[in-house]
Amino acid sequence: MTTDTPVFVGPPTRQISPWAWAHKNLFSNWLNTLLTIVSVLILGWVVIGLSTWIFSQAQWAVIRDNFRLFLVGRYPVQALWRVWASLGLIVAMGGISWGILARNIRLLDRRGLLLLGILAATVVIVLALLTDPRSIALSLGMLVLLVVLAFVGQRLGQAYPPLGTWLPLGWLVGFLIAYALVRGLIGGGQPVKLDDLSGLLLTLLTAIVSIVVSFPFGVLLALGRRSELPVVRWLSIAYIELVRGLPLVTILFAAQLLVPLVLPTGIRPERVMRAIVGLTLFSAAYLAENVRGGLQSVPRGQVEAAKALGLNPVLNTSLIVLPQALKAVIPTIVGQFISLFKDTSLLAIVGLTELLGMGQSILANPQYIGKNAEVYAFIGLIYWICCYAMSIASQRLEKQLGVTHR
Repeated sequence: MTTDTPVFVGPPTRQISPWAWAHKNLFSNWLNTLLTIVSVLILGWVVIGLSTWIFSQAQWAVIRDNFRLFLVGRYPVQALWRVWASLGLIVAMGGISWGILARNIRLLDRRGLLLLGILAATVVIVLALLTDPRSIALSLGMLVLLVVLAFVGQRLGQAYPPLGTWLPLGWLVGFLIAYALVRGLIGGGQPVKLDDLSGLLLTLLTAIVSIVVSFPFGVLLALGRRSELPVVRWLSIAYIELVRGLPLVTILFAAQLLVPLVLPTGIRPERVMRAIVGLTLFSAAYLAENVRGGLQSVPRGQVEAAKALGLNPVLNTSLIVLPQALKAVIPTIVGQFISLFKDTSLLAIVGLTELLGMGQSILANPQYIGKNAEVYAFIGLIYWICCYAMSIASQRLEKQLGVTHR
């Protein structure tokens, strides 16, 4: 007697033509038709107006003349090779990580190849307008390095699957090496003070360090708020509610003034480090609430089952509860990271010349009076690119972990 394994077949997919879709969703009745026509007219008016300003009225010379200042600020020109070397290291780590995480799927499909070609063409066009040919060659070399090491990482991931568990440590080591290169602590040459960094370089540094440090701090606060120890629970609640009730500007000023006072005499951290402390303390409170929402979504039965199997509270939390909680709140956590990245624009208020502060310094030059729209549009584009990249990475992570919902 044989039994056949049932084969589960998904529901049939129905193909619909573009005209049928448009008739169903845009022109199904007179009201939808009217709203569609009005929306198209408004959208066309906005697109035409923006296109006219971008291609015929805007004076982009202010961006071309100050392109290096926007990116690295007043970093020594003779030491720019350190920045390129750090960028190459980060791109190499990104390529290897991409390959290891995608070891069981195809790296580049038709869509990926098309996007890669569009990105390469955009790099060539933009840099040809704004900078020298050497930067174009280096940027294209970075793209090639990313793709080549992605394929290398995929082969390594297939041969040694446990390599994925070592990626966080690899990124930590890579970031420390890149930081040491930028500061001039390795590689020879004159060291660069942390407070002398500016432009996009300072924005990325403060955002990355604050994100990395605030995440475990926020997780500990979320666990502390659910602790059965009254002292730990109430201290966590007091910190979270106090910080969430204060504006970020207040915390940044407090960090600039109070951090030196709580440290031993003779230890006076640089202003950038104090700003990172303020950003970290602020972000950790919001991350704690995001993680707490994920902890509440884990069924209590799983916790009780883990206890029945003999797991102690530490193993129960780290192996059963926390992985499920973090997977459930990936979008909100990444949303907080994006918000923190944009909040770095407030560093200009405490005297640090990050990306927005560099734009304001450029506009203070009498030569560029009246170029506000061009400068702020360029700064906004940089912020959008970075935030959209974080959003795409979040979606990829959700897909890898199988938590994407439609």
